[in-house]
Amino acid sequence: MRSPILAAAAFGLAACGAGAQTPQQAPITKPAPKADLPFAVTPVATFKAPWALAFLPDGRMLVTEKKGMLKLVSADGKTQIDVAGVPAVDSGGQGGLMDVAISPQFAKDGLVYFSYSAAGDGGLKGVILARGKLAATGDAARLEGVTTLYTASPFVEGGGHYSGRILFAPDGTIYYTNGERQKFDPAQDPSGSLGKVLHLTAEGKPAGKGPLTARGFKPEVVSYGHRNLLGLAFDDRGRLWEVEMGPLGGDELNLVVPGRNYGWPIVSNGNHYDGKDIPDHPTRQEFEAPKASWNPSIAPSSLMIYSGRLFPAWRNSAFIGALAGKGLVRVALNGTEADEIEMWDMKARIRGVRQGPDGAIWVLEDAPGGRLLRLTPKG
Repeated sequence: MRSPILAAAAFGLAACGAGAQTPQQAPITKPAPKADLPFAVTPVATFKAPWALAFLPDGRMLVTEKKGMLKLVSADGKTQIDVAGVPAVDSGGQGGLMDVAISPQFAKDGLVYFSYSAAGDGGLKGVILARGKLAATGDAARLEGVTTLYTASPFVEGGGHYSGRILFAPDGTIYYTNGERQKFDPAQDPSGSLGKVLHLTAEGKPAGKGPLTARGFKPEVVSYGHRNLLGLAFDDRGRLWEVEMGPLGGDELNLVVPGRNYGWPIVSNGNHYDGKDIPDHPTRQEFEAPKASWNPSIAPSSLMIYSGRLFPAWRNSAFIGALAGKGLVRVALNGTEADEIEMWDMKARIRGVRQGPDGAIWVLEDAPGGRLLRLTPKG
């Protein structure tokens, strides 16, 4: 295992190296989904519109459902316990109970971190990062001492592009995403958190001064100019990657470089939904370009970078859940660039993808009867 100091240093070095202009990437056409799956698929459990999955140290799992339910699931998937204590969730539109992650010190503190959309004054809505202590005995479980850690700013009308992905760094800090809520301009606005990657302490405070404070941004802002950020993951060198939905096409896989502007809504490799053109990334060299983009859209929902032992050939590959494509996408990473891309037809919208403790790949289907699937090598 790499030390937190080395991992953090790798992220810092990657950021410094990528601070200069990076090569502009041409859009990548979505590969045709492959029907022949290179892995065995084992259904484990079924949920009502599941959103995210986290593993506990003892092999049990926490699964969020869009309507606001948190499930404590046995390792074999046969037992599900409703976890009480989850705050009221506004599940209209794209909202709901979203991501879930456990504290790196869970064995000692029992803390569970989660994001959810909430209604505020005047019908305005936003995404909240919260945490609580999991208390489970027998067939009962609840979150105790639930505390709000971070509230997106500003709350706005509408029910889209909340984002809310949570990723713990090796040093115990949190990387967290706020979508631009389908409002376009907030992604470029330094006064708020919308359309940005954020860096927080475990208590929800800014993790340091931040790379953009001299330009008027909040100290927790790492990068901006993002749209709907639905996946975060570290690669084997500690570099931070992110996936986000584009408009009509132009979905992006990005290497997150502290202090950089990713261009939305000024540039995109997609178009507006009414067909109007948006200038592509190569037309504006000052913006950080994606390492891969997709036309037509795959609607990326989640991101995992594989480090397990069951699929050694896929180590340091990014795995992306595809909603529109009903598939699982693999992107081989080569340093700071994206190489080979392939996609497998899962015959269902894929909402979540995680690596299990044993190196299996776990995926969540996005449907009222969405299944949790365990992927292992054939044979």
